Amino acid sequence: MAEGKIVRIAGGQGFWGDDLEAPVRQVEQGPIDYLMLDYLAEVTMSIMQKQRARDPGAGFARDFVPLMERLFPAIVEKSIRIVTNAGGVNPRGCAEAVVEAGRAAGVEGRASVGMVTGDDLMDRLDSLLSEGHELRNMDTDEPLSTIRDRVQSANAYIGAAPILGALVKGADVIVTGRSTDTALTYAPMMHEFGWSADDYDRVAAGVVAGHINECGAQCTGGNCLIDWWTVPDLDRVGFPIIEAHRNGEFVVTKHDGTGGRVTRATVSEQIVYEMGDPTNYITPDVIADFTTIQLTDAGDDRVRVHGVRGKPATEFLKVSIAYSDGYKAVGTLTYAWPDAAAKARRAAQVLRERLDRLGLEFDDIRTELVGWDSTHGFLAGEPPADLPEVQLRIGVRGHDRAAVERFTREIAPLILTGPPSVTGFAGGRPRTQEIMAYWPALIRREAVEPNLSVEVLPV
Repeated sequence: MAEGKIVRIAGGQGFWGDDLEAPVRQVEQGPIDYLMLDYLAEVTMSIMQKQRARDPGAGFARDFVPLMERLFPAIVEKSIRIVTNAGGVNPRGCAEAVVEAGRAAGVEGRASVGMVTGDDLMDRLDSLLSEGHELRNMDTDEPLSTIRDRVQSANAYIGAAPILGALVKGADVIVTGRSTDTALTYAPMMHEFGWSADDYDRVAAGVVAGHINECGAQCTGGNCLIDWWTVPDLDRVGFPIIEAHRNGEFVVTKHDGTGGRVTRATVSEQIVYEMGDPTNYITPDVIADFTTIQLTDAGDDRVRVHGVRGKPATEFLKVSIAYSDGYKAVGTLTYAWPDAAAKARRAAQVLRERLDRLGLEFDDIRTELVGWDSTHGFLAGEPPADLPEVQLRIGVRGHDRAAVERFTREIAPLILTGPPSVTGFAGGRPRTQEIMAYWPALIRREAVEPNLSVEVLPV
């Protein structure tokens, strides 16, 4: 490991809904230079867009705002900078709310909030299509024009450049929209070490660091497959910290005295998470070759990562598109021993027959027997012995909302008109939900990047 400057970039959120106290622990329990908070996934963008459709001031991770009110005094005192994609589909609304949180926290005049915009393509969608950007579905190759009238949001995955711009302008907190998860870690590395965009190996190392950092405690013992029962103190699990060096090497660790653990096994599990072609992990700034990653034990709760190689980025950026795709509802009933599975199957049959008699049509009806065969089927090839209880989970989806609503009224009658020994309906009638489907596409980067902008707001 090279000597010299070390930059500590802590991960504090792996998804919207992660441990609310983790960012506070990262700031309070030891030295860090940056805190990255990853809130976004494809489904998260859809949820945020639905919220913004109801309230134009919404569309971002609202719990980030009170968190910042708690953290502002400490990050100002310790000179810690925060980089997050909590802005979702409304980074301006998020940044302005964070400014108000800073004033409420008493740091007015001592901090600033950087805001990155331009990843939102919704207002430009028709002009982009008319210019020949077909935005074909990466899975089906269908052009976006086939569902254009149902599109609710369209956001390009952006990389390090605008985050670097905000860092250069001195922002203490940087709020982006649909930044790629990894850029929240490697942009600070590029800034601190002065790496150029064509320093492919070092930037690729930063991508690996970001990939390890992005899912929070998943690399420090949480959701760990290997010897999961031996992972200590998950009630106070430590979140990851990347100790980065100028040459691109880094150590994965966590604060002393926290729960969980950092080993080659936990880091390896995170590295292969969401992995496609390991030789071509594509980001907006570089393609990282994950087959070149070398892991070395570097002491207790310390794993050294080195040897990463990279290649130039592609000509395209990925676009996350959400569109309305009908309605769904899911209900559950639990059947008790004896013959729990048989009772659940019979209840599902009765329900389907009633739906048919009512003339209700759906795009799909899905039935699962949770606890019997819904996760893995019969792993040993034979059904298990009669179980103490089985949960019937049945759901429908379709474009006729009235049909889905009627389905929600047909489950409760099974309690008295179906098989015996049923329970578990305390949650009441299932809720009809609008389906926001995901449409992944590619767009040439020159159609997006000139429209990216950075604005720094004083607190």
